[in-house]
Amino acid sequence: MANEARYKMSQERFEELQQELLYLQTTREKEVAEAIKEARSFGDLSENSEYDEAKTEQGKLYSRIAEVQNLIENAEIIERSYETGKVVIGSTVRIHDLAEDIVEEYTIVGSQEADTMSGRISDDSPFGRGLMGHTAGETVIVEAPAGQLKFEILDIQND
Repeated sequence: MANEARYKMSQERFEELQQELLYLQTTREKEVAEAIKEARSFGDLSENSEYDEAKTEQGKLYSRIAEVQNLIENAEIIERSYETGKVVIGSTVRIHDLAEDIVEEYTIVGSQEADTMSGRISDDSPFGRGLMGHTAGETVIVEAPAGQLKFEILDIQND
């Protein structure tokens, strides 16, 4: 059997996934089953759009349950490092984009917690990988799909 991918995440994210799975397998599954039962009561299933919608929703639900179970089963809990001075998972990094001449702040997280709109960058992304292990004051060149990007690390917080 092929090795499953490991999904890096914080303990908090792991617990969120466990709560989501519990909700999906209990409350949400009962809601969908009730919708199917109600739609069946409308009669002829071949022309019953409510039934088709409920069955589609059931398929989406089971797909999400399988996805969350896979994430939980293959989770790699990343312990927060309090190593000073280096960019690690959990670090909040303030950088100066030398090309755009702007200062931005990002938090380096596991891939399951990434949300670029909230400034949470995956350690697996080109930008996240490029910053890992570097220290404040260093200039980092990141190879990205858009080309080379150049940043100066201004500050690192690992608290």
